Amino acid sequence: MVTAPGYVLRRLYQAYQAAWQSQVDPTVTGPQQAVLLAVNNYPGVEQGMLGTSVSLDRSTMASVVARLEKRGWLIRKKPAEDGRKRLLYLTDAGTEAAAALLRRARALDKILMEGYGPAGQQLIVDLLSTLAEKWEDVAER
Repeated sequence: MVTAPGYVLRRLYQAYQAAWQSQVDPTVTGPQQAVLLAVNNYPGVEQGMLGTSVSLDRSTMASVVARLEKRGWLIRKKPAEDGRKRLLYLTDAGTEAAAALLRRARALDKILMEGYGPAGQQLIVDLLSTLAEKWEDVAER
């Protein structure tokens, strides 16, 4: 009997965070990785637009970008036509970091989904996605 889905979700999230820190990187957060990978795929993407696409609010996005910039993995450039915008690019070190993080994150995914088979893995992802969408809708009410 399911009586506290939030409790189970919190346990799942805490377990994932612990696995991420031990298997992928103890200092790079999921949002930082999402930004790194997105900028790697779309060099010159505008910071505000990227924040929306990776589900980060403006202040969180600014903080993530500042941390990545401080690590020397990302640079921000102002386009001449609009000085308010910030275009994001990875440095060479950022490109290397993104590749290494992606490799380790995919290895973690493989470990976490081991034993469920392709159909089971898809079912799990579909159920989690459905939950996320519904819970996001509830949060926006």
